[in-house]
Amino acid sequence: MTTVKWVLSVLFLQTSLTGIVMSGNVLVWPVEYSHWMNQKCIVEELVNRGHSVTVLIHTATQSINYNQTARYHFEVFDVPFTKQSAVDILDQFIFFSIYESSSSSFIQAFLTIKKILHIATAQQMQVCDGVFLNKDLLDKLKRSQFDVILSDPMTPCAELIAERLELPFIYTLRFSFASTMERLCGQLPAPPSFVPAITLQYTDRMTFVERLSNLLFYVINDLFFYEWTYSYWDSYYSEVTGRPTTFCESMGKADMWLIRTYWDFEYPRPFLPNFQFVGGLHCRPAKPLPEDLEKVVQSSGDHGIVVFSLGSMVKNLTREKANLIASALGQIPQTVLWRYSGEKPETLAPNTRVYDWIPQNDLLGHPKTKAFITHGGTNGIYEAIYHGIPMIGIPLFGDQPDNMVHMEVKGAAVVLNVNQMKTQDLVDALNNVIQNKTYKENAMRLSRIHHDQPMKPLDRAVFWIEFVMRHKGAKHLRPEAHNLTWYQYHCLDVIGLLLAFVIALLFIIVKSCSFCFRKCCKRSERKRKKE
Repeated sequence: MTTVKWVLSVLFLQTSLTGIVMSGNVLVWPVEYSHWMNQKCIVEELVNRGHSVTVLIHTATQSINYNQTARYHFEVFDVPFTKQSAVDILDQFIFFSIYESSSSSFIQAFLTIKKILHIATAQQMQVCDGVFLNKDLLDKLKRSQFDVILSDPMTPCAELIAERLELPFIYTLRFSFASTMERLCGQLPAPPSFVPAITLQYTDRMTFVERLSNLLFYVINDLFFYEWTYSYWDSYYSEVTGRPTTFCESMGKADMWLIRTYWDFEYPRPFLPNFQFVGGLHCRPAKPLPEDLEKVVQSSGDHGIVVFSLGSMVKNLTREKANLIASALGQIPQTVLWRYSGEKPETLAPNTRVYDWIPQNDLLGHPKTKAFITHGGTNGIYEAIYHGIPMIGIPLFGDQPDNMVHMEVKGAAVVLNVNQMKTQDLVDALNNVIQNKTYKENAMRLSRIHHDQPMKPLDRAVFWIEFVMRHKGAKHLRPEAHNLTWYQYHCLDVIGLLLAFVIALLFIIVKSCSFCFRKCCKRSERKRKKE
């Protein structure tokens, strides 16, 4: 009896101590749309494990419902602009990227993007001011005694909040253009000889011309990034911190980078210990479909279904493009479930059902699903990989074209150009992917790679967040490259010294040979004179 009591006491003590050590207080600095979808999965899992989570959000958020009942807390602050104004900027960017960028010159595209970025950056600074000019909010955050900040670097200022509250911080990120943030601020190695710049749509096997283009693309994006941070953020960060600093220097203090991809998607490349893969963290086993939707799926018979979605950010298409797609979908025997909230296409066929929303993950996990038509967003791609579904990609903007190139190279997708495709192109792509078993086999191979991990992506993300909380940071994982100058990082000082040594040695050799030659010539002249 005494032994039993002793064992129960030890178990109770262990449980209590574990709760004390592991129950943390997390502050989240969110980003909109699909970015929030990933952050939300992490937030909910943290809550499941007994952590307290606070989401710091402004009143003009476009996609985060802070009025909903949730198991985590929303800390809401005011900003001097409306939700609609933020939506308008995003719509302007999406419209240009889809319909105008391909016909614009490089200079035109650059100037248009720069103009949009200027407006978006000004709004983001107002968001930051909403925090740092609000003394009551800052005092409340300090009193909350958070353990860590989780953010996405696509929205700046989490670094400043972390410094003001003296907290470690963690990024969750898919990409930045040409990996500028990861490379320049996180010191992630990216040899341009075999690491293609994101959005360039190259593979890791590049020709000489492609390697040249890749290098130049890196350089151009680096210059643009430095110009953007210098023009807008460096002075702002220096003002908030009260000392000279830069945007990139502040980002470099991140304790961990949770990258939302994995080797089922990425090309082999070097990584750092404070960069961890968590791609597909939002994926789940398929749940049973609603009864009415299940009837539609079952009515497809042996032909099965095709799932079609262009993501959460694209609500509608032009009438011409919608009719083109609807006409193509009507020429295949499969039933198509299309997530689309725009005007109903005139060419919509009986085999195509249109919905404002569909349970995409559950449909992709259904045994009758034959293919997935996707815009190439990382979330959708990973749900297809998770369930082993081949894809037809119609990328629209951002990283989507590059994402679909990854899938095409791995043999799990066919990619179409949204501005150039004809009705028959989409029909042929669908028939090819559904009838050619190679695409399904490659999709299943990627699925097996994804599932064959020692830890699930979501568990890995939560582990590293808890790791940073337990150890009050993870500075021991940050490379010394953060403390080197650019010429030290590339060993230019060492190379310069070696070159100077070689030049000095060559100089001495030449001078010595010259001296010896002159001596020999003088001797021969003396002999001739004597003769």
